[in-house]
Amino acid sequence: MVLYTTPFSNSCLSALHAVSWYLIFPCYWLLDQLLALFTPAPCQKNQLLCIVLFMPIYLGFLVTSLPFAFLGFLFWCPLQCARRPYVYSRLEDKGPAGGAALLREWKGTGPGKSFCFATANVCLLPESLARHNNVYKTQVRAKEIGHRIRNGASRPQIKIYIDSPTNTSISAASFSSLVSPQGDGMARAVPGSIKRTASVDYKGNSGRHPSDEAANGPASGDPIDCSSLENACVVRISGDEGGRHPEADDPATGGQARNGAGGGPQGQTPNHSRRDGDSGSLGSRSASKESLVKARAGLDSGGSGEPGATHSKAPHKASVVKKVAARKRRHPDEAFDHEISAFFPANLDFLCLQEVFDKRAATKLKNQLHGYFEYILYDVGVYGCQGCCCCRRCCEAHCCFKCFNSGLFFASRYPIMDAVYHCYTNGKGVDSLASKGALFLKVQVGSTPQDQRIVGYITCTHLHAPEEDSAIRCEQLDMLLEWLADFRKSTSSSSTANPEELVAFDIVCGDLNFDNCSSDDKLEQQHSLFTRYKDPCRLGPGEEKPWAIGTMLDQDGINDEDVSSPDNLQKSRVLESEEGRREYLAFPTSKNSGAGQKGRKDVLKGNGRRIDYMLYAEEGLCPDWKAEVEEFSFITQLSGLTDHLPVAMRLMVSTGDEEA
Repeated sequence: MVLYTTPFSNSCLSALHAVSWYLIFPCYWLLDQLLALFTPAPCQKNQLLCIVLFMPIYLGFLVTSLPFAFLGFLFWCPLQCARRPYVYSRLEDKGPAGGAALLREWKGTGPGKSFCFATANVCLLPESLARHNNVYKTQVRAKEIGHRIRNGASRPQIKIYIDSPTNTSISAASFSSLVSPQGDGMARAVPGSIKRTASVDYKGNSGRHPSDEAANGPASGDPIDCSSLENACVVRISGDEGGRHPEADDPATGGQARNGAGGGPQGQTPNHSRRDGDSGSLGSRSASKESLVKARAGLDSGGSGEPGATHSKAPHKASVVKKVAARKRRHPDEAFDHEISAFFPANLDFLCLQEVFDKRAATKLKNQLHGYFEYILYDVGVYGCQGCCCCRRCCEAHCCFKCFNSGLFFASRYPIMDAVYHCYTNGKGVDSLASKGALFLKVQVGSTPQDQRIVGYITCTHLHAPEEDSAIRCEQLDMLLEWLADFRKSTSSSSTANPEELVAFDIVCGDLNFDNCSSDDKLEQQHSLFTRYKDPCRLGPGEEKPWAIGTMLDQDGINDEDVSSPDNLQKSRVLESEEGRREYLAFPTSKNSGAGQKGRKDVLKGNGRRIDYMLYAEEGLCPDWKAEVEEFSFITQLSGLTDHLPVAMRLMVSTGDEEA
């Protein structure tokens, strides 16, 4: 399949579409700003004064722009019949860890390989609509969201070992794979658990405010060394209480952390110079073992790596090793690690976003993410009346003019082989103005020595939003499964006699707009989707695992100081306590509950309304291969930028090859 790099098949149509949009855009922008005046931002001191001053100006220019917008609309609307359903962008200047290098890396042999997926609803709506969700400055947020994701994902993985007579396992890792060295150089999971990453006070040396680094990771101007993305810093710490590591005095024997990147002293990049009191940072490109030892010694005095350090200093959140005896362990029946994470996982492979509705914001987001992801699909969806009545289920009065695209956005470090988008045809009300649908993708993640392609399937979707419309969401889930089966059948080049492709994973993710605990969502909870795909967070319909938390924030409180930034959210630890979750997370609805949300929270079970899902299939993969969850995390790095918590999952694909 040919991927569409432009919205139209020829340059004439593209030029005509650009001209028509230039005529429409001033009217669109002025109307958006005019409506935004009536929903004030927190920093807006006097709403009435702003309305009095700016409303006449916006109205005057809006009236002037209407004739031009009407003329542009006459050309723009019929052009949508010829518009392609997405735009594919590939970074031409590929780094050492580009898609080609990743493909050569895995040959389908050895004990297996892990892949990391993340999904998030980023609420990049036009300003007037975004303010109804209590988020503001869409264009600024788009750039910052891309910056935070890129810098969180590009951190090196940290492997920390405890040299102890009773325990030599990994103690902690910052939202990345818990890995152990293997003879073949591959990273493999090691059982371990951490509910939340510990932190130390950090004195940054980059000139940026430390709290900014806590949210963003490395500075945006720092070069991203792609060659080290697949490597990991190895840190060994003595299990001797209160003592220094025996190798600390001898740098030649591994006294510094190793990141495998080569060049310069071990554990440091050429641009990283340490100062007194610098206790290391996962936002930086290296980690010092000695500093982690200091941090470990200071955990009992408030989590600081230096005596007397207090939280009055702006803290940088860095993962450090805890004492083995105090380490949090997962439930004995749990097969993987789970945590509330301050960063996106290191070495993130695939990113699925929803509600990237604004086209300018999508471009800003794409430009930021291309610093890490080589392959991106954006501006996914249809406009106008296209795609409204293509389904035999819903050919009655569901046709509606589409003002917005689907809001879906996909980024990958691996090459995209095929992509298909389908629009849900049963939306109604305001929700039907957006072309919500499902994006189906096939990616190549490796090739065998016999030149068989190793592929994976990823589905990103956003379902109907109004809580009372369970039947509509169930119909959309039926469509999704039907379309997914057709996509796999149409894009597969394998047969039993000629297996040209090996399927490594099959993922479904996105904002499904229902939770697993609400009595109003029983239809969705029992849908056959959950018999074909496994949800790592759920025990069954209406029953969550104890560690699972909600992903939808209470919109009335998202600008409160405790949760308005990743730094504040991590310091306050509100998501780790039941009281904090009830204060700042949206909770499941109930037909028997009172009108006020505060009253509902006291009687309903659950840890919040979890509507962002990451599902995986255990069947339909290559025979003898097995997909298992290594890690699952709820991410706070986008706090203050959206009203959802992103979720991430690292999946280990085991080949069953014991020889490696």
